Amino acid sequence: MPIDSGLEGEVLTRIDEEIKTPEEYRVLLINDDFTTMEFVVSVIMTVFHKSLPESTRIMLDVHRKGKGTVGIYSYDIAVTKINQVHQLARQNGFPLKCTLEKS
Repeated sequence: MPIDSGLEGEVLTRIDEEIKTPEEYRVLLINDDFTTMEFVVSVIMTVFHKSLPESTRIMLDVHRKGKGTVGIYSYDIAVTKINQVHQLARQNGFPLKCTLEKS
């Protein structure tokens, strides 16, 4: 005797949902005339987990070009890292700015 599934005569439809990858955002440090180069390198190493040579290269981009890319992240991670940079800068008396742009 067949088991009654309660679906007799009903048509089951398969719904394929397209999974979207999260949008990515470029996180940028902005140059100013007060934040020391050493502090910028320290922030890049601490917040963005970059090596000393890579942190130095990024800091020089910030210094020479006015801004430098420190990473590309999903929106939530980018905002968290920006907040960490701003908090560290405030705690150390620097006006260092960090922002994001859609990648």
